[in-house]
Amino acid sequence: MTSTGNGWNTRLPIGPAPSIGRTLGLVIGLVALLVISAVTVTSCSVTVESGYMGIKTTRFGANPGVQREELGPGFHWEGIGEKIRTYPTLQRTYSYTREPNEYGSENEEITFSDILGLPMSADVALTFRVREDRAADLFATWRQEFDAFIDGPLRTSVRAAIARETEKLPVACNAQASASPTIQPIAPAQGESPATAPTGDDPDCPGQLIGPGRQVALGAAMRALQREWGPQGLEIIRMEWVGSIRYPESVVQAIQARTTAEQNTRAALERVNLERANAEARIAQARGQAEANRLLAESIRSNPEVVRLREIERTLGICPLSADTCVVGSDVNISALIASRDGAAGDR
Repeated sequence: MTSTGNGWNTRLPIGPAPSIGRTLGLVIGLVALLVISAVTVTSCSVTVESGYMGIKTTRFGANPGVQREELGPGFHWEGIGEKIRTYPTLQRTYSYTREPNEYGSENEEITFSDILGLPMSADVALTFRVREDRAADLFATWRQEFDAFIDGPLRTSVRAAIARETEKLPVACNAQASASPTIQPIAPAQGESPATAPTGDDPDCPGQLIGPGRQVALGAAMRALQREWGPQGLEIIRMEWVGSIRYPESVVQAIQARTTAEQNTRAALERVNLERANAEARIAQARGQAEANRLLAESIRSNPEVVRLREIERTLGICPLSADTCVVGSDVNISALIASRDGAAGDR
């Protein structure tokens, strides 16, 4: 405030109005509150996506532990002392392989043995899904995250189920037998069917892991897994071999040797059958010739003039048939007589 000759003048203070400062403070406070609320909500809530179920565990309250009521897809508040984890319920295929794959680099091949205890291994693909109404029960039983559950209890169960079935079958029928089978004897009796090579079908060996038996064993193992895991909420949909079984090297060599021997046996039997066919053809030809001779002899016996005609033909009509010795004179042209005889035979 200043004074003049005429009186007093008042000067207003220079600066922002008090209302603007209060408004700015409110805005800053509101933003801070929103940030704190967002952080709180984010850290204390879980969003369950489609294809998953939420499983809540609590530390306090009347029933601490895993809550058996699953939480469906959506937003769920996580209170103090509570934890919500998501559990996949989508259908999934997992491959237990020796080589690295999209699931990891560790060796997860399935090992087993045959009825003789010969060790072998294979890669197996398993297709399964968790029932939505049993996800909490499955987690409460094993208390493992889903990936750890697949690598641990489920893999152990798959290996045990396959091993139980493969131990009932041989890796190959007579795989350890001699690699030089004896050729089956061939009886020469007429009317007998030709001998055939051994087929390897043995009534005492109905299945083998190197043949159809491996699918039989895998199917039985899958049914055992379904009986084991179905009541626990895990549906086993399909199980398949990935590639072929890795057999012991000794078994592979024995099978290859036996296969080669059987091929040689088939070739030998084919040669024997060919010789038999040729022999039968010669026998048939001889029988035909004998029958022709018999008919000729009967014709000669019934008509003796045939013999005389043959003798005349051989002597060209020069020598008498009753003579023991015949001398042909120099004036007889033997060549002309032979040509004349041949020409007459040609005319006939």
